[in-house]
Amino acid sequence: MDYGLNEQQNEIIALAAQLAQEKIKPVREHCDQAEEFPWSVVEEIRKADLFGVYLPEKYGGMGGGAVDLCLAVEQLSRVCGGIALCLAGSALGTMPILLFGSEAQRRQWLPDLASGKKLAAFALTEAEAGSDATAIKTSAKLDGDHYILNGTKSFITGGEVSQIYTIFATTNPARGARGIGAFVVEKGTPGFTFGKKETKMGIRANPTYELHFKDCRIPKANLLYKEGYGLFVAQNTLDMSRTGVGAQAIGIAQGALDEALAYVRVRKQFGQPVASLPVISHMIADCASAIESSRALIYSTAKAMAAAMAPAFEAAFDKGTVVFDEMHALKIRRYTKESAMCKVVASDMAMKVTTDCVQMCGGVGYMRDFPVEKFMRDAKITQIYEGTNQIQRNEIAAMVIKEAASKDRVKG
Repeated sequence: MDYGLNEQQNEIIALAAQLAQEKIKPVREHCDQAEEFPWSVVEEIRKADLFGVYLPEKYGGMGGGAVDLCLAVEQLSRVCGGIALCLAGSALGTMPILLFGSEAQRRQWLPDLASGKKLAAFALTEAEAGSDATAIKTSAKLDGDHYILNGTKSFITGGEVSQIYTIFATTNPARGARGIGAFVVEKGTPGFTFGKKETKMGIRANPTYELHFKDCRIPKANLLYKEGYGLFVAQNTLDMSRTGVGAQAIGIAQGALDEALAYVRVRKQFGQPVASLPVISHMIADCASAIESSRALIYSTAKAMAAAMAPAFEAAFDKGTVVFDEMHALKIRRYTKESAMCKVVASDMAMKVTTDCVQMCGGVGYMRDFPVEKFMRDAKITQIYEGTNQIQRNEIAAMVIKEAASKDRVKG
């Protein structure tokens, strides 16, 4: 399918696909079974400049956008969704700085993130604050020129291996959702430590940790945007990043189908290749159709979002202002509904496709030394993180109902 990608985007696909086959595939089984972070692969991604595909050239990136990031994540995930998270997870932690950081903050942190010299992580979830992000208890108390952080974050992707963390904490509990702030905390800051490392079903090559803050003092200058705007930071970041989760899901599904096809085309039953049996060929058709449909949704949404956001980025970087402020001034709408659709459609598709691929391969598909079962395990998390699909359906329904009501008012 020709999606009208430009020359740089096609080069990203080719580069990421080659890197995945040559550098990720040989180590994916070991990293999954040993739960080992692939620093050697990170170095290769750095050399390929893929960490900065979506970041502005002004800060050391390649000048691409949401589409470019989706393309890279999809190709890496096609071989290993867990290893691909070193790029996708760092992008998630970086986007709050890109969208809400001042010019000084962008200059301070984005170059090292664009080069991959440092990785970023996004820390919103807590034990009692998962889908309900407004229930966070981690606190940030202003003390002169510093904030003092106290609390614990749970299930943080890239925990311990990252160097820059976007942390959400309440500065005024009495204000609820309006009392949350977003802060950048660097690894090694006194009072910032790591707790439990989780043992997971999938994406085992990327570590998931608890983050602990005990009287952790960070400069006041590390506050992103303003006090009370933390929820805006999280929501706008996730609007952009959920297309990336969709791209990861597409890559995982496509990788599973690639492996399943290689097997069922040579495996014979009843005197013929399994792939030629009608029941299997129909499953192949359904899987391929579902993957391509999801890909079309992801690419079109990422393209539309990138085009809409471009004037805000250009204005902010030219004038040294905050991207979020330029979005507001230009009346650029949020892509909450569309990004939620991307995540729901692609992740549900990935779970079904990978399950069907295991089924097509029969007993061997269930074995740990055959890669299809790993794709199935990796697919599951795409339905959960960055907002469960149940929460995404709430968001989609709310927006659809609101749009219908608005049309009715216009007609009236």
